[in-house]
Amino acid sequence: MTRSPNKLIPAGFRTVPGLDALDAAVVTAGPPAADAQALGVGVTSDGAVPPELGFDRAALADAGFEAKAGSVLVLPQAAGPDLIAVGLGPSAELSAAVLRDAAAAFVRAAATRARLALRLAAIGPVAAADAVRALAEGALLGRYRYTELSATSKHVALEALSLEVPGADAADQALAAAVTSARAAIVARDLANTPPGHLTATDLGDIAVALGERFGFAVELFNKQALIELGCGGLLGVNQGSVEEPRMIRLEYAPEGATRHLGLVGKGIMYDSGGISLKPSDPMHLLMKMDMGGAAAVLGAFTGLRDAGVDVRVTGWLMCTDNMPSGTAYKLGDVLTARGGTTVEVKNTDAEGRLVMMDALVLANEAEVDAIVDIATLTGAALVSLGPATAPVFGNDQRMIDAVRDAAAAVDEPVWQLPLEKKYRPQLDSAIADIANLGGPFAGATTAALFLAHFAGDTPWAHLDIAGTMQTEKDDSWRTAGATGFGARILLETARAFGTE
Repeated sequence: MTRSPNKLIPAGFRTVPGLDALDAAVVTAGPPAADAQALGVGVTSDGAVPPELGFDRAALADAGFEAKAGSVLVLPQAAGPDLIAVGLGPSAELSAAVLRDAAAAFVRAAATRARLALRLAAIGPVAAADAVRALAEGALLGRYRYTELSATSKHVALEALSLEVPGADAADQALAAAVTSARAAIVARDLANTPPGHLTATDLGDIAVALGERFGFAVELFNKQALIELGCGGLLGVNQGSVEEPRMIRLEYAPEGATRHLGLVGKGIMYDSGGISLKPSDPMHLLMKMDMGGAAAVLGAFTGLRDAGVDVRVTGWLMCTDNMPSGTAYKLGDVLTARGGTTVEVKNTDAEGRLVMMDALVLANEAEVDAIVDIATLTGAALVSLGPATAPVFGNDQRMIDAVRDAAAAVDEPVWQLPLEKKYRPQLDSAIADIANLGGPFAGATTAALFLAHFAGDTPWAHLDIAGTMQTEKDDSWRTAGATGFGARILLETARAFGTE
């Protein structure tokens, strides 16, 4: 099999480099360590100014610092650690989300320092454990950088962070939860940031195996022949134009005594050229290395299931291939046959994500899961409708949609429910097959969801379209420029809560 000639990942690379940085960072709760190189001090926009800053509120205002949430001011020091004022906004509006953002702003302001401390004299209505967790998450996610392929990067990894919060005497569980949550997003970010020539479907399968061994879940890899035997015509059809083999990566987390079963499905288009329906060469095309962001989010979530104490069985299906134009590529007008026998007319080869996911949805139903959540960088319409900060969520079961919405609110990754409007379903009718893979010119996110709903059937199901939220052009609070890892923490929290219903 022909492989990309420019693969520069070191021999034996079977993990995620961001994990190394996460493992090396020691986060504790308590007073600043003696060797701290930078000390952050939280300042609300009302009330007393912490005396260790050495400035009153008027002096801070003269320097342009009004303690707005997420703002910072570096105060010069003749000796000792750098001193950084960290804005928290009004005391009455303090929340876990505000604290998470503040910690990210602080670690970025101290970007050249490896050993940090952050002190908050007040946390408002936020419980101490929740405050510690939010601060740790914000710091770990805010300090993230993808530097694996840069020999000139000046990024300084975080070595140590102490968090001094009122009442946080026993914060070990909160810190562990923060690391678990951050890990899920960092895994997803690293995978989505990796260039397509360095991360193929087969590579992702190998990485999944290594992560499974480390974090307590089983991995089964299905090669092209196995997919033929399974009748996964969607994944095989999209793969036709590629020299790289496809992979279906099946993940299995099965704690003893589990009585409920959650299915997670992730779109894993390692690079999406659009196929014969070639995308224009614009900035969005450059981002199509991230078209496997859904699969990355599922894999990231799986790294946290055991450590988060999830007590339900969770099975994941990652449907992985690139979508390339070639003499063997699938064509407009072709008819593909999904697992289970449904025939699909291809009206656009750039509507490929739903084709690979349809096979997985059928397999999830065959596994008799109690509910399904799928996640995909599926439609440009999602970006147009809700922008880059919020992901649409659809579904056939309000209870499942609400579970995803609650999880999203808990981790501060915004989602908004859009209607699964059935009056648009006839747009997917085909004159020669059971269904077409493309609807009309409007409501593209909805018609894509309706296509997936056909294969989800009556199983409670929710669908996250993360095409708009998969990346950010510049640092945005704890969302670092590049791939955001959006959805990984939502899935992890959804799975955790699924066992408590």
